[in-house]
Amino acid sequence: MKNTFGNNVSVTLFGESHGAAIGVVLDGVAPNIPINRDRIDALLSLRRPSGDISTSRKEKDEYVIESGVFEGKTTGTPICILIPNADTKSADYGDMRYNVRPSHADFAADVKYGGAEDYRGGGHQSGRLTAALVAAAGILIPALENKGIYIGTHIKSIAGVEDRHFSDIAADIASIKDKYFAVLDESAEEKMTEKILLAKAEGDSVGGVLSTAIVGLPAGVGEPWFDTLEGVLAHALFSVPAVKGVEFGAGFSLATMKGSEANDAFYMENGEIKTKTNSAGGINGGITNGMPVTFNCVIRPTPTIAKEQETVNIKTRENATLAAKGRHDACIVHRARAVIDAVTAIALADVLATRFGTDWLAQ
Repeated sequence: MKNTFGNNVSVTLFGESHGAAIGVVLDGVAPNIPINRDRIDALLSLRRPSGDISTSRKEKDEYVIESGVFEGKTTGTPICILIPNADTKSADYGDMRYNVRPSHADFAADVKYGGAEDYRGGGHQSGRLTAALVAAAGILIPALENKGIYIGTHIKSIAGVEDRHFSDIAADIASIKDKYFAVLDESAEEKMTEKILLAKAEGDSVGGVLSTAIVGLPAGVGEPWFDTLEGVLAHALFSVPAVKGVEFGAGFSLATMKGSEANDAFYMENGEIKTKTNSAGGINGGITNGMPVTFNCVIRPTPTIAKEQETVNIKTRENATLAAKGRHDACIVHRARAVIDAVTAIALADVLATRFGTDWLAQ
C-alpha cells in the first residue's frame, strides 16, 4: 500500500472523500521558500466546482498548514497540509456500496482492500484528494516561477469542441493563469459549456483533452532510460484519477510522419541553441533540450452518471442495474486543469532537485 510520489521532493496523500479530512505531506522542500497563501487560495479556487457545469458539492477547502512552515517560510522539514471535508452527504452512497459503479474504482478497491475500504464518494480513490495536490503545488509553483519556469494548461477540447493551439506560449500561459474555464479562444467556452449542460440534462457526462506547456526549463533536465522527464511526468499525470492518456509533443501523430517531417532542426539565435519545430515536445532522449515542454492529457467522461447502467452486486454476485445518486460533475475537464498544473509542478520540483540539488528552488 503506497501513496507517495517522488524521490528528492515527494508528496504523500492521505484521507478519503467523505472522511474527516484529506491532506498531503510534502517532503524534501528546501528551507526559506516564501509561502503565498493568496496564491494557494487562487489555485484551489480553479479546482473548486462552480456553477451549473460542476457538482453541487461545495467544499471551501479551508486548509491548515500543520507543520514545515514558520514565519511565512518553509523550514526544510516535512510540510503537512490538512483540508477538512465539510459538505458530505454520505447517505447518497448507500445503494452503491455493493452495486458498483461502472468504470469507477469501487470494484477494484474492494478487491485490493478486502472490503475494508471507505466506499463513500470513492473513498481514497476520489478526485476530492486532488485538492491536497493543488494545495501542495501552491508552494512549489511560485518557487518555480521565481526560477523563471512557468506552467500553463488550457482546455484543448471538450466533447469534440476544440480550442485553438498554443501559439505565443509564454503569453498564452499568462493569459489563462487566473481563468476558471481556461480556453485561449473565448468563443470556445460557450460551445463547450453547451455540450456539458446537454450531457448533464441527459444524466450523462463528457470528457476532453487538456494541453500543457512548460517554459523556462533549462536544457539537461531528466535522466536517460528509467527516469526520463517524460517518464516522471507521465507517472505523476497518470496518478490523476481521470487521466487515461498522455502524449508529448506531436504525440501519436508522429506515427504518420516521415523522419524529415518529425525531426526538429537545430539553429542558433542570439547565442542560444533552439529548434525550428517542436515535435519532440522539448525532450530528446528523456532530457530537456531547452524548448518548451508540451504534452496533452486525455480526461475521461466522469464515470458516475445518473443514467441507468448495467453492473453487478459484489455481495450477492448477481447482475444488477444502477442509476447513481449524489452530486457529480457532468464534466471535470475544466477543474482537472488545476490538478494537471499541480502534479506537473510536483514532478518538476523533484527532477530539478535531482539535477541541481535540493536547495536549488530556494536560491
